[in-house]
Amino acid sequence: MHHGNRHGRSEEARQAVLEAADDLLVEKGFAGLTVEGIAQRAGVAKQTIYRWWPSKTEILLEAFIDDAAEYLTPADTGDLATDLRRHLGKLADFLTTTDAGAVFRALAGQAQHDPVLAERLRTEHLGRQRERDRQPLLRAITRGDLPVGTDVDFAVDQLVGPIYYRVLVTGEPVARKYTDRLVAQYLDRSPGRGDASG
Repeated sequence: MHHGNRHGRSEEARQAVLEAADDLLVEKGFAGLTVEGIAQRAGVAKQTIYRWWPSKTEILLEAFIDDAAEYLTPADTGDLATDLRRHLGKLADFLTTTDAGAVFRALAGQAQHDPVLAERLRTEHLGRQRERDRQPLLRAITRGDLPVGTDVDFAVDQLVGPIYYRVLVTGEPVARKYTDRLVAQYLDRSPGRGDASG
């Protein structure tokens, strides 16, 4: 996204800024996070940050999108139940135990009164994440493990919706036992599993 500067170190500086933003958000919270603090922690000039990002929110959004793409791409084991259990378990861990999860929770809160951020969060993260969430189901349809007419979007809502609800609304824990139960419940209700003809 960012091109090299005359020192040829822009990617290194970019990563330092993104990591500093993650760390400081966890330490100080959204309100206590400043561009000045990020610059100091990352060892870059404040002007460098403003050349690449207009605000701390933009830095956090980019950091989160990078982390999600790296962490939340589902494995392909060839077995739908295994793929879903692993993916939902990783999603729950990511949202509840990592710095990136803290960033997501802060952005989701900020988005409630920032319509521009809300739209960007939907299009730039949640849209891409939904495509990743769909992958195990689409592969299962291709293999004949789910019927061709399976409503993949509805399935994604059933599988990941309760995780986001706990993370963002109730604050209840999202243990592996819970995510495994979501998978078992979905598979129990899925018509035609294993019937290639659908």
